[in-house]
Amino acid sequence: MLKLLPPMALALAPAVIGVVLPPAASAAARAFPIVLDLEAGAAWQGRNDVQVPNDASGTRFAIDDITGAGPVPSARVQLAWPLGERHELRFLAAPLSLEETGQSDQPISFQGERFSPGAVTARYRFDSWRATWRYRWIERDGLSVKLGFTAKIRDASIQLTQGARSARKDNTGFVPLLHATVEKRLAPDWTLVADVDALAGGPGYAVDLGLRLSRDLGGGWSVSGGGRFLDGGADNDEVYAFARFSTLSIGISRRFD
Repeated sequence: MLKLLPPMALALAPAVIGVVLPPAASAAARAFPIVLDLEAGAAWQGRNDVQVPNDASGTRFAIDDITGAGPVPSARVQLAWPLGERHELRFLAAPLSLEETGQSDQPISFQGERFSPGAVTARYRFDSWRATWRYRWIERDGLSVKLGFTAKIRDASIQLTQGARSARKDNTGFVPLLHATVEKRLAPDWTLVADVDALAGGPGYAVDLGLRLSRDLGGGWSVSGGGRFLDGGADNDEVYAFARFSTLSIGISRRFD
């Protein structure tokens, strides 16, 4: 079932900006640096609903009811590599996993195994590996807008364990996404950065929306703090799985001019 969330509207904002504001004149002979970003923080589950298989033989249950909402550790590594004046590649690694033992108040049929009410251990992993091509649609003093496409490899796994009984569902696949980044300088040393990878359609949707405030320390170094909203999943014959995470993080960046 197709779902369109309010954050999806934000994914279209840079495109709207591009229509209203024409691209700035070429920044002749301007060199753009390689940028390495490291982020670490804490993530909270707002939703994590699963049913495997997605038919009458499977039970729909909430992983976060078993594990609790969090927080759980979160980390991201990003490398931006310019290709001349207008084009850029971005590589991103964003692993995410959690494991907790909690109480289930219902019997759960999952991946062909049946788990009784009571103590059960749930393990959830959703690792995201992405490569993005993006184009500098607007590049002027104090404002940069980049639009592009992201190729995402999703490496996910859900596992339940109760005593000697265990069942696991792995899912690895390719997801194409639209990408946008907006960087707005607020003061000489302060920059607001918003980025999004998102797409909706077919049996599911995906949204990764971030907002952070960056402080330039000089010498190519900067620090930042911000938040991120992750939401998405799929509803097909094999699996029903939708998760939502909100993250607070701090980061450090290094520019290699």
